[in-house]
Amino acid sequence: MEKTRSYRRSLGLIELISLGVGGTVGSGIFVVPGIAARMTGPFSLLAWVIVAFSASCVLLSLASLSSRFTGSNGFYSLFESVFGARIAAPLMILYCISSIFGIATIAAGIGQYVSFFSVSPIVLVEIAILAFFLCLNCIGIALSGITENILTLLKIVPLVIIAIVLLPFVRPENLVSAAPLTMSGLLATVIIVYWPFTGFEICAIPVEETKDPALIRRSLLLVMLIVVALYLVLNTALIGSAGSAVLGSSPAPVAAAAGAVFPHAGEMVAFIGIIAMLSALNAYIIATSRILHALGVRFSVPWIRYLSRQGTPVATLTISCVAGMLLLLITNRFDTLAALSVVTTLVPYIFFCLAAWILIPLPRSRLVAAAGIFSTAAILVLYFLI
Repeated sequence: MEKTRSYRRSLGLIELISLGVGGTVGSGIFVVPGIAARMTGPFSLLAWVIVAFSASCVLLSLASLSSRFTGSNGFYSLFESVFGARIAAPLMILYCISSIFGIATIAAGIGQYVSFFSVSPIVLVEIAILAFFLCLNCIGIALSGITENILTLLKIVPLVIIAIVLLPFVRPENLVSAAPLTMSGLLATVIIVYWPFTGFEICAIPVEETKDPALIRRSLLLVMLIVVALYLVLNTALIGSAGSAVLGSSPAPVAAAAGAVFPHAGEMVAFIGIIAMLSALNAYIIATSRILHALGVRFSVPWIRYLSRQGTPVATLTISCVAGMLLLLITNRFDTLAALSVVTTLVPYIFFCLAAWILIPLPRSRLVAAAGIFSTAAILVLYFLI
């Protein structure tokens, strides 16, 4: 009986966009601007542009391949058909590891913003939030999808408003750095800035729960358009209005920037940041559990491959959340977890671009794929050199 259970096709274009935007716009944009500003000051804006280009190339390569992984094993089927099982399995395991690091990173980011309200102990709060979303997702994709729609709307609209409100307060002197830019500093900033851009591929993962798999390509393109525009405008507004010193000295830089311009606005923005990261956490939990389940089905792993009566992979949901909790108990440092998540994510990103290069021999597609391969590989190599 259990073997015949299948996912329920409940996700339309809005839900897919919410998953992609929800998984991308989360802890990164609410924490990383401060870390980046502390590392390279106004020059950190250049890092955001570099990463936006690299991530867009990866996304375009993935979008061009979207029609080729509509089966039950999703990304695994794509990698296996191009590179063989010996490469596909390690790639998917590595992607699962990066996603679990992502879950822990987002939870740690939530903790940083919760600390804005002087709440403690932070780690227990983070673990409790993970437990809540585990229960929510076990109920079914319909409920978690609706939750994602609501949380994504509640974070995107305020972020757009914050950017628009701060732009008139941008001062040209805040965009000019007194210290010279060093290559090592820029590269280190690029690595940490890549974290806010990871997660766009989440909308391409729940293929079996999508009403029409043809919607995946459209959702990927819309997700990156929204994310790139929002990130570049918002970071310009943050640094230009508050200055790098204010952003770099705060664990909640968006709240700090708003508070520097508008008294008592910090608490409200911190609350918005928590909502945004809850949305990202939910999206990451959905994605990680589906990838783990696909591996369980492919290799016929007992109990992992089965779905509940609600059509949810309870076992892999539990594994994903419990693993995230354990990571938080080992380290609660956002920057450490984010860097590890990025490094383990970049390898599958490189292979997405390689697959696009091999399968789609059109000049434009190969140019985009080559740019994605070079940029992500360079960032990955440089991580170990600086």
